[in-house]
Amino acid sequence: MGIVHLILGKANPEKMNGVNKVVYNIATKQAENRQDVEVWGISENTEINYPERNFKTKIFKRKKNPFSIPEDLQKEIINSSGSTVFHLHGGWIPVFSSLSRFLRKHKFNYIITPHGAYNAVAMQKSMITKKLYFELFEKAVIKNAAKIHCIGESEMEGLQSIYPTQKGTLIPYGFERVKDDFSFSSQKESLIFGFVGRLDIYTKGLDLLVESFAEFSKADPYSELWIVGDSDEKAELHQKIKALGIEDKTILFGSKFGEEKNDLLKKMDVFVHPSRNEGLPVSVIEAANFGKPCIVTKNTNIGYLVEQYNAGINIPSPQTALLTKACFDISKIWKDRQNYEKICGNAVKMVEEAFDWNNILDEMNTKLYNC
Repeated sequence: MGIVHLILGKANPEKMNGVNKVVYNIATKQAENRQDVEVWGISENTEINYPERNFKTKIFKRKKNPFSIPEDLQKEIINSSGSTVFHLHGGWIPVFSSLSRFLRKHKFNYIITPHGAYNAVAMQKSMITKKLYFELFEKAVIKNAAKIHCIGESEMEGLQSIYPTQKGTLIPYGFERVKDDFSFSSQKESLIFGFVGRLDIYTKGLDLLVESFAEFSKADPYSELWIVGDSDEKAELHQKIKALGIEDKTILFGSKFGEEKNDLLKKMDVFVHPSRNEGLPVSVIEAANFGKPCIVTKNTNIGYLVEQYNAGINIPSPQTALLTKACFDISKIWKDRQNYEKICGNAVKMVEEAFDWNNILDEMNTKLYNC
């Protein structure tokens, strides 16, 4: 059996976030486990400008019509082995609607990982448009799929609310640990809160983050907030930071990748991810990997693990008051060096155990690809 991961865009490991990074990691681990795997991308830019990897990558030129399947992609599908399982990544993608019909017509099985697209909060955004699109296009994508791979409880619930089905399978992502002996700096005066991700103010809860930090910093004026990421909402976020009077305590670093991003993560004391809507945020796992206690919302789909491993604080819903309290609570822990170091160790343990790739791949093989 061969596995083909289909994505929108390119899986460039040097400059990728979210979905494509997860796909790259899954394919890398599958190839290491001697599985026949390829990644196919539909992109504006078809240039192969990234290092060699252990799986085949094919890039197809995106058509102007978002529903059109590139002709060379159609030929590749038709020429594939009949046992190939296609794995579509993402939801509400027009070309996937066309691909679902094309794959069914040519009797290929496919599974889909929506990456948070079907959870309740995501469904509320542009609700009327989505309801119409769902009936016309997305419903068929789910109906024709062999399995729906959900990465969190909120997505399982969201899937049932839009299309009651037994096809949903809950499996989190694995994570390839960066082997790093995390060390602690001597006790310092400033507590650094950090966030890494796309600057989507509402979805990522960045309004809650800056409001909570503004309240916390009144009691702890030496504290700092580091925000790593970019988007066309950066100017709006900067204005909000100015209006709250925390411009001198907040740094907007813009996008950072690779070691540059890792170096910033290592210097943070607490990682905060107060999303209203998520699939499974890789940045939280990356921070925990470096021994950073995490403050997350239940909406991140990782909060139950943060709670289970005592690796930080899981707040039940995205609210400024709850996040502010969590900042004060984690500050007390940070000042108690022995307790803080214990929680840092718990964060690493969470990544080692809960996101072990060998366990995750076994689950994917038995519950997803065996269709």
